Amino acid sequence: MTHTRTLFGTMPNGDEIFKYTLVNTQGASFNIINYGAIVQSLMVPDRNGQLADVVLGCDTLDGYLHNNPYLGAIVGRYGNRIHNGKFELNGQSIQLAQNDGAQHLHGGPVGFDKKVWELEPFETDQGTGVLAKLESPDGEENYPGAVQLEVRIMLTNNNELQFDYIGTSDQTTLLNPTHHSYFNLSGNLGSSIENHTLQINASAYTPVDSALIPLGPIEEVDNTPMDFRAPTRIGDNLAKENDQLRHGGGIDHNFVLNDYQPSQRRKVAYLAEATSGRTMEVVTDQPGLQIYTGNNLNGAVIGKENIAYGHRCGICLEAQHYPDSPNRPEFPSTVLSPNETYRQFTAYRFGAI
Repeated sequence: MTHTRTLFGTMPNGDEIFKYTLVNTQGASFNIINYGAIVQSLMVPDRNGQLADVVLGCDTLDGYLHNNPYLGAIVGRYGNRIHNGKFELNGQSIQLAQNDGAQHLHGGPVGFDKKVWELEPFETDQGTGVLAKLESPDGEENYPGAVQLEVRIMLTNNNELQFDYIGTSDQTTLLNPTHHSYFNLSGNLGSSIENHTLQINASAYTPVDSALIPLGPIEEVDNTPMDFRAPTRIGDNLAKENDQLRHGGGIDHNFVLNDYQPSQRRKVAYLAEATSGRTMEVVTDQPGLQIYTGNNLNGAVIGKENIAYGHRCGICLEAQHYPDSPNRPEFPSTVLSPNETYRQFTAYRFGAI
């Protein structure tokens, strides 16, 4: 196992951004930068042992600073959307920024994805990684409470990329961070993910309105394009006529994961790409999985090796709580009190067939 650090770029205010390269005993590796705790690349083997990068990203810091759709970042304080940016907490009405139409998205205009994190590399018998630390002061993006967040990000020697979160706050607040990589298991980052096969351990989902805010009751996936209970070619479901697909321009929906119990880890999803043979399993203790099929990618983002990231060339599998949970008391709560500790574990386990 090895790790190295190189200068990746300099922020407009002079802050230096470093890239850490972590290599496990199998030769698989990932790069992470201290801007947004962004996973800039992830090299994993295909069925023949050939390594290729399977996450969308940029070769320069400038690429992340402009027109960046959260590529590879940790987002928060609140991953996903809050309706009109409003919620009630401890009897007080709180108004957040409306940075996605009328909605609040992924923590606001300057969320965790746009912060400079502290990264500390480490190596253990299990793998290699970084401990990512961030302090979010009271009132940042109008969220109450000073939040301390640590995320232990490790690539194990079994090619599992793990995110182990722990967070605290000095006041009652919301906390619902998630990891936002766009995966393409083919290793050809300019190609569509529609030929990937997806399976999700979810019998229900949260239908949304045209602003991608949950309509109300949770619904079964039966007879909908959200039915991935069996391995299904993604493009087959995307081709169906359905109002929910029209709202998101494809899939941009929260799946209500089966067998949820707080702190209990279980396998919730499986992704595979036939040409390379690469597979990815998602393991988490979260109640929801937001699937986003890269519907808004349109070639405007120029990524690694000068690739223009076009429509549906990446898929996000974001383990988190449901969208608009602060306004939905029937959903699992995202409220964090000062006497509590936020914990989340999510891992992406890579293999080949």
